[in-house]
Amino acid sequence: MSAPVYSVVAYSGTGKTTILERLIPALKARGLRVAVVKHDAHDFEIDTPGKDSWRMSRAGADVSCVCSDTHAAIMENRPRRADEIIGMIRDVDIILTEGFKHGSWRKIGIVRAATGKPLPGIDGEYFAVLSDVPVEINAPRFDLHDVEGLAGLIVRDMDAQENRDS
Repeated sequence: MSAPVYSVVAYSGTGKTTILERLIPALKARGLRVAVVKHDAHDFEIDTPGKDSWRMSRAGADVSCVCSDTHAAIMENRPRRADEIIGMIRDVDIILTEGFKHGSWRKIGIVRAATGKPLPGIDGEYFAVLSDVPVEINAPRFDLHDVEGLAGLIVRDMDAQENRDS
């Protein structure tokens, strides 16, 4: 069985990465192994020009890998859907995604007054919302800085899912 997926969604500049930077340690402190999948709306370069792996990709490799005693990376030089990437992740307890508004995963919305932007429209309902302004939503709402409260809700939800599945 694959790990449960929770997707942090908000408009650009709202603080998705900052929330994840604080949520990951809160989940790790609870003994969870965490994976993260980030959506990037722009073309990105993960490899360093001139390095061997970059050279192999430029030579036409569809997939190139780099591994050492402490790290491993698989670079696919072809498009992949988020659900395919998530399906390849093993040996973790939870998968967090950043920026995937569409899909069947539980959505954690972020609203920050300074941006002036509302919650984005999503597929389905919100699992939870972090906000520094009042939000009319049928989901648990946490203060923008309460990642500990959010982590607790996630762990309780994971436990409930596990109990339903067993």
